Amino acid sequence: MWPVCKKEFRQFFSSLTGYIAIVVFLLLNGLFLFVFPDTNILDFGYATLDKFFELAPWILLLLIPAITMRSFSDEFKAGTYEILQTKPLSRWKLVLGKYAGALGVVLIALIPTIIYVISVQQMSTEGGIDRGGTIGAYFGLIFLASVFVAIGICCSSFTSNAVVAFISGAFFCFLLYSGFNAISRIPALESGADYYIEMLGIDFHYRSISRGVIDSRDIIYFLSVIAFFLVCTTRNLLKR
Repeated sequence: MWPVCKKEFRQFFSSLTGYIAIVVFLLLNGLFLFVFPDTNILDFGYATLDKFFELAPWILLLLIPAITMRSFSDEFKAGTYEILQTKPLSRWKLVLGKYAGALGVVLIALIPTIIYVISVQQMSTEGGIDRGGTIGAYFGLIFLASVFVAIGICCSSFTSNAVVAFISGAFFCFLLYSGFNAISRIPALESGADYYIEMLGIDFHYRSISRGVIDSRDIIYFLSVIAFFLVCTTRNLLKR
């Protein structure tokens, strides 16, 4: 498992593509938070990072499929998956190794965003930033990123075309993040089913954790979705 994880790390950072992806992620967040007028927290007047936690999922929705799209598709295209099959490595360890490697890259991209927390705290004149809410929001962002990585890995296991893996990964991340929320707003579902449909989406549980309250139901939801997509990935590899 760990050799596969290290291989993913080396593959991602072996070229400028990996560094550019992380820089673009940080640059976009920085521009939205401190430059663009509609989302500028400097003009907002409050020591809060709510705008960052609202925008980050949409940027991760494109960043993470770009990270995971080559996980299995390149192995299939280059024929190295057959070589991996000859190694004393179970499919579960292979999937978990790919998953851990891609998730590690995403966490590395999130670590520099702590600078935003420090900056807002230093600029605050009184009260300071809500630390409890910020820590909870970071937990929610990590869980959300973990689900996106599992979806991206799963989509990459269905095709040898990295572009197809990226598009399908971004589509299913978008669908699971905001699709159920959009469906729940259909007027015909306002009788009570809308709440349960909204609960199926990531956005509902992400917003719940972002309030600073770590609920076991939200954690179980995220872990269940991650396990579902990893099991789907393993089952798909069995067909090969």
